[in-house]
Amino acid sequence: MVRIENFTIHTTKYQDFINITRKVKEIVASSGIEQGVAFVITSHTTTAITVNEALECLQSDMADMLGRLAPEDAPYAHGRMLHSYGTTAGNPTGHLKSMLTGNHAVFPVQDGKLSCGGAQEIFFCEYDGAQSRKVSVVVMGED
Repeated sequence: MVRIENFTIHTTKYQDFINITRKVKEIVASSGIEQGVAFVITSHTTTAITVNEALECLQSDMADMLGRLAPEDAPYAHGRMLHSYGTTAGNPTGHLKSMLTGNHAVFPVQDGKLSCGGAQEIFFCEYDGAQSRKVSVVVMGED
């Protein structure tokens, strides 16, 4: 059996880490799947899904590290007029940060619940906000 549920996040910052663990757990619990796997996937190229502890200082460290790896003021080829889009691309760092943090996470589902470590939290990462963003949760397994 496969269950797919999408939800929208309305981000409010240019870069943010939004804890979506509770929403994902609710979706898995209501899926009817007892044993299987859950995929959490973002549909955007300047966002990411990552897993880590929900510590404010850690989120700050993550933002600092990504800023060092993809600094806003570096000369990017993507930061130019894109005639095919009819606009100027101003989000090269969002694409690069997304590549570094990934677009999905995978967890086991056991006894109808998302199975994750005690300190593991699921974060939606915004690197080009504020925008409305789509996240898909795909739960596969047996009921």
